[in-house]
Amino acid sequence: MKYLMLKTTCLLIVGATLVLSCKKDAASSGTGTTTTVPDVFKKFNTSVTISVEGNYIVLKSTGLPDHKSPYFATTHAQYEAYNGTNPNYAKNPNSIQSQNYVFKIPVNPAKAGSAVATSLGPMGISINGVPLFNQYAAGNAPLTNEINSFDQYNGHPQQTGQYHYHVEPFFITAQKGRNALIGFLLDGYPVYGPMENGSILTSSQLDAYHGHVAVTADYPNGIYHYHITADAPYINGNGFYGTPGTVTQ
Repeated sequence: MKYLMLKTTCLLIVGATLVLSCKKDAASSGTGTTTTVPDVFKKFNTSVTISVEGNYIVLKSTGLPDHKSPYFATTHAQYEAYNGTNPNYAKNPNSIQSQNYVFKIPVNPAKAGSAVATSLGPMGISINGVPLFNQYAAGNAPLTNEINSFDQYNGHPQQTGQYHYHVEPFFITAQKGRNALIGFLLDGYPVYGPMENGSILTSSQLDAYHGHVAVTADYPNGIYHYHITADAPYINGNGFYGTPGTVTQ
């Protein structure tokens, strides 16, 4: 009898210890969520810090490109004078500055009941941590003139030094391929380059949001995704396909 009582006491102590341990682990994780970061996010470079908070993937970035640009200070190691192909190139007066972006995008994106328009500023993040902007310049003007300020990798900074891409990021597509993952928009849906199944796409082949449902290398069962094209709206069309998360800076 004493042996049985001692054994029962030991089991109760072990059980209590396990419960306390579980509670501690849940508290230290913030939400207690055990969801891991999906493998596709491993395609982001190491400058982007990635974690999971509840139903959101959290991506933190300084927004600094991993390539050279004439928009770095001439004393910066990544400075490079313009050597692109645009004969009308004209450098804008802004310089690249480090930022503190926090993007929160849905882990499991779903089509929105009604579209939310993209706003000026970051609407997504590329795999090198640089923000993706929509098809408009300041004041929702077309990019017709602003395109001439894009550097040799198709990016430029705005007034507060936020370097960004409105169009195909040549450094990424040159490295990864024109059919490769470029990044994600705030609604959690991926963005791919202009090529699919060996063909270059145009906007006319995509829906109003500038995407479609198809199989990709990262999603063999198919997923809605956006494509970058050479013609407007370049990355996104009439708002987000899904419900957007948030970005703070």
